[in-house]
This record gives sequence, C-alpha cells and structure tokens, in this order.
Amino acid sequence: MSTVLEIAVFNIESALLAANSGADRLELCENPLEGGTTPSYGFLKHIASLISIPVFPIIRPRGGDFLYSNAEFKQICYDIELCKDLGFKGVVSGVLLPNGKVDYKRTKEMVSLAGDMQFTFHRAFDRTIDPLQALATIIESGAHRILTSGQVPNAFDGKALLKQLIDVAENNLIIMPGSGVRAINIKDLKAFTGAKELHSSARISVNSSMEYQPISMNENMMNTHVNAAEIKAMKMQLS
Repeated sequence: MSTVLEIAVFNIESALLAANSGADRLELCENPLEGGTTPSYGFLKHIASLISIPVFPIIRPRGGDFLYSNAEFKQICYDIELCKDLGFKGVVSGVLLPNGKVDYKRTKEMVSLAGDMQFTFHRAFDRTIDPLQALATIIESGAHRILTSGQVPNAFDGKALLKQLIDVAENNLIIMPGSGVRAINIKDLKAFTGAKELHSSARISVNSSMEYQPISMNENMMNTHVNAAEIKAMKMQLS
C-alpha cells in the first residue's frame, strides 16, 4: 500500500494547487500565523464542491493552547456537525486538560459526534505530559490517527519517539509524523519510523499581487501558499 501524503493548506488557491500536485489528502485550515484555525463556512462549502481527494478540516476555534471553555467546546461540536453535514471525510481536532493530559471525555464525545468521519487528534498531542499515556487515551477514545512531531518542533528530530509510538500503536491507530517534513528528509523519516502516512505544509510565502501598497502602512502583505514542486518531490521520494 502506498504511503499517504497529507498537505496542510490555508486558503482555497493552495488547496487546489496541492490537490493538483499529487497530495493524497488535505488538512484544511485558516490563519497560519495562529497555527491553523477552523475554516470559514464559505471556505468549507466551496472546497466540498471542488476537491475530489479526502479533505479533513481542522476544528480549532482559536490559536493558543488546547484548553477550552464550555462555550468554546460547544463551538467545536457545532463545527464538527457542520463538516459532517457538508460531506467531509474527516476532521482534525484535540483537547487537553490543565494538567497536560488528553481530555478523554471530550475527545470521545468529538469522535462520537464525527460519526462516519475519521478523527485525527492533532498536535495538541505534542503538548501532553506523557506521550505513551496520551496515546493509550486517544486509542481508547476511538480516534483514527494522531498528527505529531514527536514532541519537538521538527518531526525528523523526534523520529525516535515517533517510531516508538508507531510500534506501540500497532494497528490500533495511525501515527502520522508532521512538522518540518520535506523532500530532503521524508524518505529517511519514513524508513526510520515505519510511518504509513506523513504530513507536510510544503509552505511558502509569496508576494502580494497588489500594484499599489502604501509605504506609510509598513505592512508585510505576503500570502501563504504551497510549493507545488515540493509536493511533487515528496511524492517522488515516497514512490
């Protein structure tokens, strides 16, 4: 079975480009400077009608930590239901307790609410106090995969823990390494860890197409896009 390459995208142009460049699945996000937040309804609805490969929207109401109030969690639940109604194949989310453990009760509730959609527990995992205990909790919740860098900023540097997690999880859940994954390291990361799915943003910044930009505003109007050549190169390394 071929290795799945998931690409994180932050706008509709990047989503289309990634899908046309060989991505096997998209993680749909907005607000890259916040680390990714829940896409708008318009973004979700438009993508649902345009993209044929699986798309997993992130369900994250804000940037910052992964400790949510009751009001924020209700918002998360409504967004999961919306994604289900729009026909998405999966969602990506994660919630923690103040002590750094996975919030099992809420995670199980989200997995149940997702129904037939797959549920990925995202990199909130990398903020947990005990990764093996967190893994056991997430498996028990019924989630399908964990997106993790191995509790360090770059997944290649966390490859020892990633391999351990994959070995412990066995067939109970997919461990998907992500963060800093590029064509230069994806083949070695796969070989070392035994990962069957890998995640990358293949992110680049491009200049604005605005002809007029007022100097007095002193703004950086760069846009976040994906590097199509990088996606293709990663696919080549995985073939």
